[in-house]
Amino acid sequence: MINPELESFLKVWNEAWTVLPAGATPKERRILFEYIADDMALPRPEGIRTSARFVPSGERLVTVRVDRHEDGGTQPCLVYMHGGAWMQGSPMTHADITMRIAAANRQTVISVDYALAPEDPFPRAVHECRDTVLWLHEHADDLGIDSSRIAIGGDSAGGNLAAAVTLMLRGTPHAPMAQLLIYPGTTFDMDMPSYTENADAPLLNVRGMPAVNAMYVPDENERRNPLAAPLHAESHAGLPPALICVAQYDPLRDDGYAYADKLREAGVPVEFDAGEGLIHGYLRAMEYCAASRERLEKMCRWLAERYDT
Repeated sequence: MINPELESFLKVWNEAWTVLPAGATPKERRILFEYIADDMALPRPEGIRTSARFVPSGERLVTVRVDRHEDGGTQPCLVYMHGGAWMQGSPMTHADITMRIAAANRQTVISVDYALAPEDPFPRAVHECRDTVLWLHEHADDLGIDSSRIAIGGDSAGGNLAAAVTLMLRGTPHAPMAQLLIYPGTTFDMDMPSYTENADAPLLNVRGMPAVNAMYVPDENERRNPLAAPLHAESHAGLPPALICVAQYDPLRDDGYAYADKLREAGVPVEFDAGEGLIHGYLRAMEYCAASRERLEKMCRWLAERYDT
């Protein structure tokens, strides 16, 4: 049974989206998402200062949001990729998450405003997220960041991007020291049981996924490219420790289980949270659901432990 504390959240969330017209474009969805996120935003945590930086990537500058604890000094850092099916969302829509991680661990969180589909399909977003990690290492001293304690993470599509960038940087001096993957998409294989069991689950409906996937990766031949579908990498050896959090009532649940299995088989340390009673996007429900808040606290503790090792 879905956690009953999520009912109030879902009522507010679903009502907010009813104003979206039929056939709305990705651009219109993005605009509405920004307004909904702003209206439902939690109070800003104490001690967090927010600023922006601009990261060169190809022919464009990528905006990144910097949430930093005001304690100053040299801090560990999480590079965070927001969710939104690769076609909506932003660092602003996910600020409740990034600010709370920064506050809990007195750290810095860099949130990437990566290029969105369908205007910018795969692999542009992956390259921009990778370039942000490279830029961060180059500018760590200026930002007050310990370059030896840079982790990477994200939720949903952002979890997919975080896993892909971790694969790209494996074995390099810029490899993240940990990866936090929150209800990530790791494959385009929709034959796994969770897609049938949770076909009509809240927040993420299976019926709309083929169209969204086609926006992000139009070429079907690329949908087994490990940078689009990290589950299909030839090897997962040598990757950093991972915390993978899924939700019981989520079509993407088995993506997370399968990726955790792949990492373990390759000898990567994995901690796993099955998200009993929870749904895709449950971190959006922190105001309403104690289990959502507890999961974020667990993620923060796990990151703090990795930074201290």
